[in-house]
Amino acid sequence: MTSQPSTPRSRRERPAKSALTHAGIVSTAVRLMESEGLQRVTMRRLAQELDTGPASLYVYVANTAELHAAILEALLGAVDLAPVGARGDWRERLLRVLGSYVEVLFAHPGLARSALVARPSGPHYLALVEGILGLLHEGGVPDAQAAWGVDVLLQVATATAAEQSTRAQSPTADDEHDALTAVLREAPAGVYPRIAALGDDLVSGTPEQRFAWIFRAVINGTKTTPRETS
Repeated sequence: MTSQPSTPRSRRERPAKSALTHAGIVSTAVRLMESEGLQRVTMRRLAQELDTGPASLYVYVANTAELHAAILEALLGAVDLAPVGARGDWRERLLRVLGSYVEVLFAHPGLARSALVARPSGPHYLALVEGILGLLHEGGVPDAQAAWGVDVLLQVATATAAEQSTRAQSPTADDEHDALTAVLREAPAGVYPRIAALGDDLVSGTPEQRFAWIFRAVINGTKTTPRETS
């Protein structure tokens, strides 16, 4: 039996494409990142996914860097800010907020690295900054020190997430850690007396313990280190 040729479908019969919006573009970019990785979220790939031309996207997003910043802004909505309004020691509550921020970035390794230079500016980012500043204020941190401290705290948290998420993806991470441990243990005391004296303590502790200590050190330093006035 001879099959009948299919009848060409008129363009007018095809469903109309949804109108482009900034929110729709970012939502699609987030979905692409989760399925293909951040390195694949380019303007060209995003345009392909949205069935449009790259030029159409530039009306809403200036470039790939701005797109990545918008993705970061969207994901910052998952940071747990509940500790800001909770009770308890302000330092420990701030530690929980920063820990939640690290967890969000850790779940997306490519984004964690991009966040070192990305500059989100939306309501989720502002809420995070406001929450940190609020806790620093509650702890009696002078405003001038808090203004600079919030930047340092987020830098440290971002760098921590980028480093650890990258290591988590490396199949040789454990071997590299073991090699570093061996080098430190075998350092000759006559040449490296302080390394030999500290020994295993240089690589002691769990990642969680070390993260907590780093953040407490920065939080305490923010409160006790005055800014120079000139």
